Amino acid sequence: MTNDSTFTYHPIGIINSPYSRRIDAPHQSTVVQGTETGDLAVATLKLYNWIDKEVIQDLEGFERVWLIFAFHLSEGWRSKVKPPRGGPKRGVLSTRSPHRPNSIGLSAVQLIEIEGMTLHLRGVDLLDGTPVLDIKPYIPYADAFPDSRAGWIDEMDAASGRCSAPGPRKPR
Repeated sequence: MTNDSTFTYHPIGIINSPYSRRIDAPHQSTVVQGTETGDLAVATLKLYNWIDKEVIQDLEGFERVWLIFAFHLSEGWRSKVKPPRGGPKRGVLSTRSPHRPNSIGLSAVQLIEIEGMTLHLRGVDLLDGTPVLDIKPYIPYADAFPDSRAGWIDEMDAASGRCSAPGPRKPR
């Protein structure tokens, strides 16, 4: 591999969510204060026909899954971005901004039900029409590190409360 290597990914499905614009969606899937309903959003992931049904075999027993997706509406990237919680600009790789060198996102969501090739999900922060590149099961003992340090976010939590985040932005 060289530093000019490229990769091509094909979406495995598409999200149907209640969020059509960035200003409508929460900044994190579990932070719903300020959204229209104040509830975790329910969405569906419809897998494309080229995907064999066997790929979701045994997924039913998982309460949560990771969605790896493309920020398909991102318009380029910036080295530093201003986080929605305030404070100074931060290096983009220390944030969850969609304006990244590779516009790839990651979100842990609740798997409610699988119906054919459609996954019913709760707690999404993805926009309607978001292409999903992959799904991985959430495994609590391997994926949760609640006592981990979170850099500059720990400072924000100390100032404004743990896990606080603004709701969606208001239209200008």
